[in-house]
Amino acid sequence: TILLILGFLSTLAVIALIAVAVTQNQPLPKNVKYGIVLDAGSSHTNLYVYEWPAEKENDTGVVQQVEVCKVKGPGISGYSHATEKAGPSLAQCLQQAKEVIPSAQHKETPVYLGATAGMRLLRLQNESAADKVLSSVGNTLRSAPFNFQGARIITGQEEGAYGWITINYLLGNFKQVSGWKKLLHSLKSLSETSGALDLGGASTQITFVSKDLSSESPENQLYFRLYGKDYQVYTHSFLCYGKDQALQQKLARDLQASTSTPDSSLPDPCFHKGYERTINISDFFKNPCTSDKKKQLPFSQLYIKGEGDYQKCRENIQKLFNKSNCPYSSCSFNGIYLPPLQGDFGAFSAFYFVMNFLNLTSEPNPLALSKVTSTIESFCAQPWQEVKTAYHHIKEKYLSEYCFSGAYILSLLENGYEFTENNWQMIHFLGKIGSSDAGWTLGYMLNLTNMIPAEEPAGPPLSHGSYVGLMVLCSLVLVSVLLFAWLLFHKPKCLQKGIV
Repeated sequence: TILLILGFLSTLAVIALIAVAVTQNQPLPKNVKYGIVLDAGSSHTNLYVYEWPAEKENDTGVVQQVEVCKVKGPGISGYSHATEKAGPSLAQCLQQAKEVIPSAQHKETPVYLGATAGMRLLRLQNESAADKVLSSVGNTLRSAPFNFQGARIITGQEEGAYGWITINYLLGNFKQVSGWKKLLHSLKSLSETSGALDLGGASTQITFVSKDLSSESPENQLYFRLYGKDYQVYTHSFLCYGKDQALQQKLARDLQASTSTPDSSLPDPCFHKGYERTINISDFFKNPCTSDKKKQLPFSQLYIKGEGDYQKCRENIQKLFNKSNCPYSSCSFNGIYLPPLQGDFGAFSAFYFVMNFLNLTSEPNPLALSKVTSTIESFCAQPWQEVKTAYHHIKEKYLSEYCFSGAYILSLLENGYEFTENNWQMIHFLGKIGSSDAGWTLGYMLNLTNMIPAEEPAGPPLSHGSYVGLMVLCSLVLVSVLLFAWLLFHKPKCLQKGIV
């Protein structure tokens, strides 16, 4: 009888413990906060909406992208001749954000706009127009129901740094975990961060942690303290070396190198055979990236005729990278310091979009450089009519430039940064990490909202759920041991008689 009572009470105790654990760990009602960042790039603007649990503002790895909206029309720098239209162009995407974010939270949701290389170029070319564009954009964002936090042109160094923060945050490389997972992470190798390779229309950035970083070029070094760990980061942004401006530079160089009395046609190996394009010379040399190559020409329009010759295209592109002078121990190009490459690299934005179009990102492991090269070479060799037919759903301007863009990416990575067949596998082309786009915007918001603490947040070694679960398990073991001990030392009479 006593045994039955003890068993019954033990069962009740176990049921009670399990009930407490289940009740304690029931999901709470969703209580989230939101943030909005607009990436005002050179060719277009994207609006991103992020959300995170309100109770964990300074905790870890909890921010995720829930919406992205591509603004119709050009980037805001494209409104330099009609500055008053820059702000209203954002209206449709702001309306989309209003529908995603609950209306009760509109007023407390911060909205940021960061303009990149397109606006950096416009500021160099026409500072007054750049100010008016930012003013128009600011007026529109202020009139939205959100908490406007500013519209500004970010530096190339900031763009590189925020891109590096974004991908490492999303990959969990900052060890932003708590509890028993922290112990597992601490057992990992300390070469924990990934480098960031960003390619836009007007600039490109390379950012990574290097153990061999020297003090030769302090302007290319940044220091971060994130989650209690120090990071010494190399970063550099090359203005005019985004894919669109690199094409402009190449064409200007080709034009400069043409004969003294050229006609108005220019054969170009970086476009498909059969492709033709007309360029207005007056617009061409207004650009700060090409103005130094200005040349007096006897015609007002230039007619480009594609040749589809990959090798010749690469030769032309390589002339953009001046490798002749290096005042440091090692350089990328144009006399810019570059420490030895180290660790894996996430390549995103146009790096990913171009490689994804060429079907070079779908393999689980990075393809060999030789395979990437042969794929781009084969694509460039296709006649324009065949390409147009095969990809009729893609806008002609973008489609016509994929051959150049693919060749340019290989030139930039191989000739510019000196990735080789041996270390090409270090590069991973990233579109999204989880549900969030790889890019600088998340890092920008995390920095401005102080969502990444310098010191590791204090907390108990186990989460509450783990603690309750462990207590239940220990209680079960304890009850089992007690029952076994009781049975062992207080045998029922029936068992004792049987033994006798």
